[in-house]
Amino acid sequence: MRAAVLTRFGAPLAVHEVPDPRAGGGEVVVEVLATLVAPYAEEVFSGRRNYPLELPVIPGPGGVGRVVHAGRDATRLRAGDLVWCDSTVRSRDDALTPDITLLGWSSRGEGGARLARHLHDGAFAARMRVPTENVHPLPARAEDDPARWAALTVYVIAYGGLKAGGLEAGETLLVSGATGNLGSAAVAVALAMGAGRVIAPGRNRAALDLLTGRFGPRVRPVVLSGDEDTDRKAMSEAAEGPVDMVIDLLPPAAPTSAVRAAAMTVREFGRVVLMGGVGMLDGAALALPYPWLMRNSVTVRGQWMYPREANLGLIRLIASGALDLAPERVRPFPLDAVNEAVTYAAAHGGPFTRTVLTP
Repeated sequence: MRAAVLTRFGAPLAVHEVPDPRAGGGEVVVEVLATLVAPYAEEVFSGRRNYPLELPVIPGPGGVGRVVHAGRDATRLRAGDLVWCDSTVRSRDDALTPDITLLGWSSRGEGGARLARHLHDGAFAARMRVPTENVHPLPARAEDDPARWAALTVYVIAYGGLKAGGLEAGETLLVSGATGNLGSAAVAVALAMGAGRVIAPGRNRAALDLLTGRFGPRVRPVVLSGDEDTDRKAMSEAAEGPVDMVIDLLPPAAPTSAVRAAAMTVREFGRVVLMGGVGMLDGAALALPYPWLMRNSVTVRGQWMYPREANLGLIRLIASGALDLAPERVRPFPLDAVNEAVTYAAAHGGPFTRTVLTP
């Protein structure tokens, strides 16, 4: 089969023939129809993000595909089924704290690295090998536009964070990083889940206008000034009431002051979920006042990726029409144009803009 291979950090991906993957016990081989190219993929492939990839590797986290072969443990999947392949792979020998790897993308700790050596490659290929529990059937209408459904890669992360924070219908949510690719997805998912109001701070006025144009008055935009106290006051005023939950999805380059300004808008007994990348690139550590946390009984939770059941929940949200993928701006690229796709994605990382490989 043909695949895009990262052989050296800083070098272009090389597209060439590689052996077809073979499914072992508890695994499925899937023909890849569409996979998302993240806006920050170039940062990963250049080495700037310092992801623990062992080269050479076929990158690409997750995708939409068609089952080629299912192992004997699969009782429902059949060859030809259209499926979503979740990239978040968990070890099966520790239910309490499983090791995690993201297929063809990243891993956590030595256990995650060992898992990545077994399930090494991702979706930038004609076929990929996936654990059975990571394969989820899609509704029949996904057949019409698999590339659009590849946006699940982004939406499931946002959905997992909102579920981790216990977002309930009617609540007010503040999305720190709302104008980004992932943050805007969180705005859309929160509204689909029934959030009464979403505070959307950002510096990009065009992106804020896009959010309010798509979702109307339930989205309250806030143009940030960069001054922590001023921005905290503006976000609190936009809520016109208590902020029940804050989710942070800011990228590594963002200052910790922006995270803190957003987090400290939350009400007494409120929840803060941290899912962004601030501090990953040797930036300053996030500091939150101990007395404020304690006296206001604020819950702060970190969340990396999402639980397995989030995939099913998100697919149901889309299938029901509560979350609409129609407005997605999708730019497909063939596998041979993978390097052009990476460059395009880096320049087009705004809200609801998806760069997709169609191997």
